[in-house]
Amino acid sequence: MKTNHPIRRFVLASAATVSGIVLLLALKPATDSAAASAQAGAAPQQSAAGQGTPQGGTAQQSGTATVLGDVVQTQYGPVQVQLTMSGGKITKADAVQAPSGGTSSQKTELSVPKLNQETLAAQSADIDAVSGATYTSGGYQKSLQSALDKAKAAGGASGSSGSSGKAGASPAAPAAQARVVTGTVSDTQYGPVQVRLTLDGKKITKAEAVQAPSGGTSSQKTELAVPKLNQEAVAAGSAQIDTVSGATYTSEGYKKSLQSALDKAGV
Repeated sequence: MKTNHPIRRFVLASAATVSGIVLLLALKPATDSAAASAQAGAAPQQSAAGQGTPQGGTAQQSGTATVLGDVVQTQYGPVQVQLTMSGGKITKADAVQAPSGGTSSQKTELSVPKLNQETLAAQSADIDAVSGATYTSGGYQKSLQSALDKAKAAGGASGSSGSSGKAGASPAAPAAQARVVTGTVSDTQYGPVQVRLTLDGKKITKAEAVQAPSGGTSSQKTELAVPKLNQEAVAAGSAQIDTVSGATYTSEGYKKSLQSALDKAGV
């Protein structure tokens, strides 16, 4: 009995040691795997948050474009308008070319700032001519319209979601085809005058005299007066235009025929 007792103790102690080792081995991988999974779970959350920020950027909010209108030749020199647009809206208007020299410079300095301001306010080419600068005003409006046409063709008017309604409406404007209306013949002391208009909606886009006094000095006066009267009619958009000095009868006949054409057009 006494000789076997130590052996039993040894066997029991060994068995207890083995059991402890087995338990430790069984528990350690579980804690390690839990820690590893916790770290692995934290990493994807950080990467997802990192990817979310760039997607919320404002790349589409910086759409600013500069559009240059056509050069329009006037009696006193070329006029060319440049527009800065953002989201289909005119944010700046300027005349990069305008008549200069002598009184033309004075008229340009007087009229261009006003025309620029009117453009920003109207957001279109439907602006008033500046008194005393009819030719510059007319050239400015034509160049302005060409710049707006270029901006629409380039999609500048539909750059933002807020202007999508306007962008949907803009194609309807060209759908209203240009109308040609001829005024009644106005007899003057030196011969008949008759005006023909081309209109886009209610806006005069072209004016011309299909009849005007001719022969002798009448031809000279017609050549002098009619181009001026045509430009003034387009610029004013009405028959409220100035009489050309030295061609009073032709001017008055022109205005009467012009008014009759406007009446026919319902303007």
